[in-house]
Amino acid sequence: MTFASDPLISDPETIPWVPPWVTSARVETLEDVAFLSGAALNHLHIVLRQEEVPQPLFRDRLALCAAKACTAFAGRPEGERELRDAVHLVNPGDLPGPVGEIYLSWRRAVERPVSIGGLARALPGLEDTQIARWLDAGQGAPVTRAATLLETALMAMPRSEGPALVLADAALAQTLGWKHLVPLLSLGLKRADLRKRGEDLRLSCHRAVITSASEALRLSWDLTRKATRLKAVAPKLRAKGAGEAVEIFLSRDAVAPSALPLPDRSARRLCDRLVALDAVRELTGRDTFRLYGV
Repeated sequence: MTFASDPLISDPETIPWVPPWVTSARVETLEDVAFLSGAALNHLHIVLRQEEVPQPLFRDRLALCAAKACTAFAGRPEGERELRDAVHLVNPGDLPGPVGEIYLSWRRAVERPVSIGGLARALPGLEDTQIARWLDAGQGAPVTRAATLLETALMAMPRSEGPALVLADAALAQTLGWKHLVPLLSLGLKRADLRKRGEDLRLSCHRAVITSASEALRLSWDLTRKATRLKAVAPKLRAKGAGEAVEIFLSRDAVAPSALPLPDRSARRLCDRLVALDAVRELTGRDTFRLYGV
């Protein structure tokens, strides 16, 4: 796949949107849907190469969305709040539980460049050799290869939608030449799609890419706008370690005050200050055990 050259994004307003003819076109043939998914991926490719977009934060937020989708596939009702709590409020040394494990898998999958070792770290239940074999299973264009891997993994692990989707999105990223995994198939596929095979599954994967790439671009615009605001207020912060704290907020979906490089009381004051400056928001609505994010 050949991508367009990358225009410079000088402010959030210039982030390219997927044109309406891509998302609203009613097409049924695999050839036509593949063309539209390629157009959507081209726009996302441009955004993934821009420094103005907070890429680690963008991927971490998409990991949350992917984990939420996978918990739904597993028949669990947990939403974003429960997922965040399961990971960010767990005591050191404690296990995060099934929901937290799903979320941790996605977070680990997106935080490091795609590699066999990185995927094994994200999916501790799978052997390196098994991951390598599945990544080699698919051939052809990016979505075709990802769909083939997804089908192969689901046939071998019928009730392991999460790991299969992590691997499929990794194969998609690899084929596109992206350094990091970006959750896409996991966000656009429905539970019924995961029971499909062959051309039907490929068709669903192309449609999923069209939908999820468009949503990912909207998210990138929103996060870039908010990151720009946070960077603008950073010089007003006087607390020692505030600069490092800002970098943490620019890389993580949610942050507990205890995760910041400040004493507990100073960390809580900094978070309250950032909320007052409209640079971050409190995510839980609670008076205690709070989490904050851009």
